[in-house]
Amino acid sequence: MIDLKITGGTVVTPSGPSAADLLVQGGVIAGIVDREVDVPATRTIDATGRLVLPGMVDVHVHTREPGYEHKEDILTTSQQAAAGGVTTIFGMPNLKPPTVDRTTLQDVFDRYARTSLVDFNHNPAPTKFDEIDGMAAMGVNAFKIYMVVDTGRDYPHPSGTGIHDHGHLLQIMDRIATTGKRFIIHPHDQALMDYIEGKVLGRGENTPEGYASAYAAREGVIWDTAIDVVLRLAEASGCPIHIAHMQTRRSIDAVRRAKAAGIDVTCEVNHWAPFLSTWEDVQTLGPYALSYWVPDDNRAAVWEGMRDGTIDIASSDHAPHTREEKEIGWTEMWSAHTGTPGIQYYYELMLDAVNRGDLSLARAVDMVAGSPAADFGLGGIKGGLVCGADADVVIADMDHEWTITNDDVLSRCGWTPYDGRTISARIERTLVRGTEVYADGDVVGEPGTGRLAAAGADRTALAGKGL
Repeated sequence: MIDLKITGGTVVTPSGPSAADLLVQGGVIAGIVDREVDVPATRTIDATGRLVLPGMVDVHVHTREPGYEHKEDILTTSQQAAAGGVTTIFGMPNLKPPTVDRTTLQDVFDRYARTSLVDFNHNPAPTKFDEIDGMAAMGVNAFKIYMVVDTGRDYPHPSGTGIHDHGHLLQIMDRIATTGKRFIIHPHDQALMDYIEGKVLGRGENTPEGYASAYAAREGVIWDTAIDVVLRLAEASGCPIHIAHMQTRRSIDAVRRAKAAGIDVTCEVNHWAPFLSTWEDVQTLGPYALSYWVPDDNRAAVWEGMRDGTIDIASSDHAPHTREEKEIGWTEMWSAHTGTPGIQYYYELMLDAVNRGDLSLARAVDMVAGSPAADFGLGGIKGGLVCGADADVVIADMDHEWTITNDDVLSRCGWTPYDGRTISARIERTLVRGTEVYADGDVVGEPGTGRLAAAGADRTALAGKGL
């Protein structure tokens, strides 16, 4: 008898939707069978009229633990993940202390193992050259650096997580290339930004509008020049790279050309670019909308890149901050902590975009699940409803109109920039390896049940060490 049968739904597989039953045995997908096939099961979930989808693999998540637990922690992040259909999270290194060596990485892994409801990995910063190989051997799937230095604040880009010199960046790429891991880069041309923001601040425009305009200045020149450099260095080193925060037409075109030339580059769009980046958002929500402003032509290019596959991955860049850390931004935006919480609602926003006709279901599912799993070493393990993969499953009602409110927010920060937004799709259940972590509006998963989501070869090696 099978452990679990999800029956009556439309199962969305990599080859397309299918009116079928999904079978789960021992935490993995054991089969996808015609509804007429009678398979006895210990437990059955009725998904009639619903989509049965793969869980989201979110490779860009700021848990804030350790060091900034007043904003968020691993438990609350994973609770939001469960509610939002995210079954695997990759944390970021901008912590206190920053994740830059084997000691800090092991501490973070231990913290996930104690409290996460969903599966996990972590992207340490490769700023300590001699630690790169050791951290790679611990099962990470990627490394992460920032090419930015904060002006007027010391967070969210703390010392120890940045590389700015191009020679140093190439040196790090050469070393990471030998590990086979992917290198996530927050692109930024600091010298240009120093000049641009200096002029804005010199005019006394330390406001959300001034900040938004500075980062988008000259059609996004600080992003475009940095990405051009990163792409050329990736070609020179053979290092697999992943570019965060895609938001300009020129950058998307540059990545499109690099892919055509055979450079191993992937890139991501974060929730704020397609859904929270208009000038009206900046004016009405101010610091609560920033992250960044994406002017209309660039936003149109983002949607084009999402549709044609140039932008491979949707990852949340979940970046919670307290109201106090945001409120100062109304009058001193350069002192506010930038970034917005996003993990709880990104999948549903993507499904709503499908209902609106902005994105096909196949592209939405590939962006949140298939591509991040494949590009970060988890293909066949995560990211797809296929036999032998982990039974990370989401059940969604595509005909459920509802309104996001701050009252439903599970983040420790207690707010969402989407408060008051009405959307048309709702996630009803989330399962991690066949076990429900979210059901009918409640988080039901147990802290500490998440496991390290290591790549196939690493998973085998770590299991041999008893890890």
